[in-house]
Amino acid sequence: MISGAGGDAGYYAQVATDLADAFTVITYDRRGNSRSTGRTGAPMSLAEQAADARALIAGPAGGRALVFGNSGGAVIGLTLAALHPECLAGLIAHEPPAVNVLPADDPEREFFADVADRYARGGAPAAGRRFAETVRGEGTYRWPDDLWRRFLGNQDHLFGTEWPGFAGFRPDEGALKSAPFPIVLAAGAEDHDTYYARPSVEIARRIGAPWVEFPGIHMEFLRDPARFAAALRAVLAQMVE
Repeated sequence: MISGAGGDAGYYAQVATDLADAFTVITYDRRGNSRSTGRTGAPMSLAEQAADARALIAGPAGGRALVFGNSGGAVIGLTLAALHPECLAGLIAHEPPAVNVLPADDPEREFFADVADRYARGGAPAAGRRFAETVRGEGTYRWPDDLWRRFLGNQDHLFGTEWPGFAGFRPDEGALKSAPFPIVLAAGAEDHDTYYARPSVEIARRIGAPWVEFPGIHMEFLRDPARFAAALRAVLAQMVE
């Protein structure tokens, strides 16, 4: 399970517990985030992010795995699928904010540039506030205290190091179309009109992959992890039949 902004394994802690009766679940703090090492301040490419995921699959996961990614984690998952298809048994990309697949005149294509500008002018607090304002449902439920503290410590790494990679993402449609494993695009039932859900529909259309509606909002795995885990279990079960 690959996390999005903030790169923290804690996003999926309860979902991982709920799925552990049927799956060996690996979550991790992405490089430079939370309890992980490797924070250098140098821009980090999506290829590097995918290589880190591949290394975990090659080691603890035994060389091949089903992969779930949310938000930026879905972008990393799609990059992993294109660059290292040999290590995947299936991919669920939940709400990748791939704004570059939206129509050229769509104002939401400017999301990453807007947040980057706010970071340049006002630092992580300004960028973080704007980011949170764009994510439906945030502020309506409580994050675990330890996860929230770690997330706040990761903001400069997110906006200063990881942001350009996410901003420039364009899916490799040829590689994804020819992937030798199932790919599912997904979004939450309450998110259909958002900049991070709409691209999932377009990517699914372009690569001929199924699109699945999950319950709730962008981070339903924090708001109602049992509900999200049940939906994820159903999709994973179909992938291993």
